[in-house]
Amino acid sequence: MNKKSIYFSIIFIPLIGLGIYAWQYFGGGAKESAPGEKVVMNASDTYKEEHKDKEPVEIVVEEVVGGLEVPWSMAFTSPTRILVTERPGRVRAVVEGVLLEKPLYTFAEVSTTGEEGLMGMALDPHYDQNHWVYFSYAYNTGSTLAVRVVRLTDTGETLTDPFTLLEGIPAAQYHAGSRIAFGPDQLLYVTTGDATNKNIAQDLKSLGGKILRMNKDGSVPEDNPFEGSLVYSYGHRNSQGLAWNKENGELYATEHGPSVFDGPAGGDEINHILPGENYGWPLVSHKEKKDGTEKPMLLFTPAVAPSGATFYTGTKIPQFTGKFFFAGLKGEGVYEVEIDEDDPNDVKSYEKLAEVDFGRIRDILEGSDEALYFLTSNRDGRGKPASGDDKIYRIRAK
Repeated sequence: MNKKSIYFSIIFIPLIGLGIYAWQYFGGGAKESAPGEKVVMNASDTYKEEHKDKEPVEIVVEEVVGGLEVPWSMAFTSPTRILVTERPGRVRAVVEGVLLEKPLYTFAEVSTTGEEGLMGMALDPHYDQNHWVYFSYAYNTGSTLAVRVVRLTDTGETLTDPFTLLEGIPAAQYHAGSRIAFGPDQLLYVTTGDATNKNIAQDLKSLGGKILRMNKDGSVPEDNPFEGSLVYSYGHRNSQGLAWNKENGELYATEHGPSVFDGPAGGDEINHILPGENYGWPLVSHKEKKDGTEKPMLLFTPAVAPSGATFYTGTKIPQFTGKFFFAGLKGEGVYEVEIDEDDPNDVKSYEKLAEVDFGRIRDILEGSDEALYFLTSNRDGRGKPASGDDKIYRIRAK
């Protein structure tokens, strides 16, 4: 072998390998769901035949209300009233399709220096009796940022009687979480980010990079997987969506993957959440494997930045019944996932709904009218706001 061949082997072959590695991780080697394209995974022909859509109906997407500023979460207190959190700290009310001008409540101490702010919201399982509403928001402790979980009482005209369940959850301008939701066990679940300090996700003494589970007063449930700890699962980078399959009670979460500064871009995840399990961050990401960690059900590279999630339980849109839906921020749309009803870890197919093309989507939930409602997030500094943004839309049967 001559010197030129040796130099080529030493210099260029490693560079070619590095290029292939980067191409795969930054999205060149991954299949992304294009609008309207259905990605069928491991469904057998028999499964496809048994589960093919029966009498699907036409759907329409329509605006419900506009004029919001970076809405983060929404909840129906009645069929005609929606509460919405705005990241700058306001709780807004939409009544009979009209956004009330005056906020229902404003959290004055909210920090909004980056992606953090007023984020999660959840209604008490017994809201009709006690009118309790729960929130999570970022605040400045004086030396750092943290997330606080609070409960207030909805009087109809305002929110009163603030009660703190938990504070001091690690936070930062980025990776602050924080989706909150009640499970079928009537306990409160809270997603927390790694606060850009990825090692805390593996530290069971830290509340960062976790999914927490607590009683309605903030105390630790006796059957939590780690004695005396609020930690339900760990090894999370920045989860922003929680949803339970009402048919079997299984919990699923969306999670943002690395952003170059802390790992190869992409690697967004949909995870089946089990108590006490380790979801890998930062030990593994993307397609990496390690004993003792749970692998994601779905991976997205390039990133779609998955956020709020829900299961559709209605029948008015039969092709949606039983499906898992999540909002995509960078992915700019709504994604539909079919999970095997006999195997909660098995994804049969997924697609991005072609009908939803309104920019960044932050949250999604099913209304009492069996329509799917979703929030845009185009005024968050990363989108391209259209006239009237941000907005609530709904997907309903035509």
